[in-house]
Amino acid sequence: MIQIKRFNSIDPDFNSNLEQLLAFENAQDDAVDLTVAKILADIRKRKDAALIEYTNRFDRLSIASGADLELTQHHLQQSLKALPSIQRTALEQAAERIQSYHEKQQLSSWQYTDSDGTLLGQKITPLDRVGLYVPGGKASYPSSVLMNAIPAKVAGVKELIMVVPTPGGERNDMVLAAAAISKVDRIFTIGGAQAVGALAYGTETIPQVDKIVGPGNSYVAAAKRRVFGIVGIDMVAGPSEILVICDGKTDPDWIAMDLFSQAEHDELAQAILLSPDAGFLDQVIHSINRLISEMPRKDIIRTSLENRGALIQVQDLDEACAIANNIAPEHLELSLAQPENWVNKIRHAGAIFLGRYACEALGDYCAGPNHVLPTSRTARFSSPLGVYDFQKRSSLIQVSRQGAAKLGEIASILAYGEGLQAHALSAEYRYKNR
Repeated sequence: MIQIKRFNSIDPDFNSNLEQLLAFENAQDDAVDLTVAKILADIRKRKDAALIEYTNRFDRLSIASGADLELTQHHLQQSLKALPSIQRTALEQAAERIQSYHEKQQLSSWQYTDSDGTLLGQKITPLDRVGLYVPGGKASYPSSVLMNAIPAKVAGVKELIMVVPTPGGERNDMVLAAAAISKVDRIFTIGGAQAVGALAYGTETIPQVDKIVGPGNSYVAAAKRRVFGIVGIDMVAGPSEILVICDGKTDPDWIAMDLFSQAEHDELAQAILLSPDAGFLDQVIHSINRLISEMPRKDIIRTSLENRGALIQVQDLDEACAIANNIAPEHLELSLAQPENWVNKIRHAGAIFLGRYACEALGDYCAGPNHVLPTSRTARFSSPLGVYDFQKRSSLIQVSRQGAAKLGEIASILAYGEGLQAHALSAEYRYKNR
């Protein structure tokens, strides 16, 4: 029987118990960071030579040159053709929905001219080159390829470079097929911190990119932290999370499986249920213990639910929404009769699933919105990955003669106030006779 924690919001120690449940030490491991620092320094110094050496060592390969690291578009098309038709169709349908959704996110350039003839505006430009990290081997996620590559292409990124390790030479056809469907430009069979370093610094074979996106293990996460500033990164994500608010009217088996769907990711994943109905929480516990034996990853689910999961009885749905805003979960399910009446009470969540039929798993694969979401309460200040992460904004300023006189006087006063005489004179030269 799974020993999942059970709280009641009226308990005097509820807040401290919830705080302890949510606590997650996201600090980087010193040993991992030290190893990563050495690898990155070596890649920066020796480039391809170091990259080939690490790839051969960690992935058990015998690569002789940088050219051996690249897969051709022919390889991608071969993988696409090798897929069973049912898998290919599912990937293509998911890709179509993801593209349709992200096409609505595109930012626009704009400008206006004020009364003194000064033109002001904003120019939107896509990034030139983006690196996409994809886990390889048996732990492969074609859905992550779609979710990262498609918004980059919609944004207009000129070149998308994908890296994916092939330990022991093992390639995953679904991952490569997803790359083909997403129109990835180039793909290299490298992984780990060395791949992040190659993308960030560039080597004789790997082009330097402007931004690195995509999930990875602790070494990849540590490497992304270290190269941030040299290149952009999407985020350093923590363990997966789901929070379900239910009125007690949804099938308890559905809710149990929704909790499982995140708990099965890894032992540190977090799954929490809020409901005002104590009897319903009892039913969910019964479902959990009845269904767990059917799960291939039952040991991971058990550890996750027992260490970081909880069933919480709340006084009402208003309180449930308040608690949800405090938790700021990656995934939030509003499993309610009229979720549209409650969604405006939610301020902090990565993705919000409305109603009993909107399970989180649909968002992971094919609903359309991105599944790359803020974790560890960062939904308080950050957003899902999207087209806007692959575009940048430049300000436009064109000043008329009349505007130079008006703005120059304001600027010079402020510049003198800051003790920056050259700033002041630069503005004054435009409207004063000297």
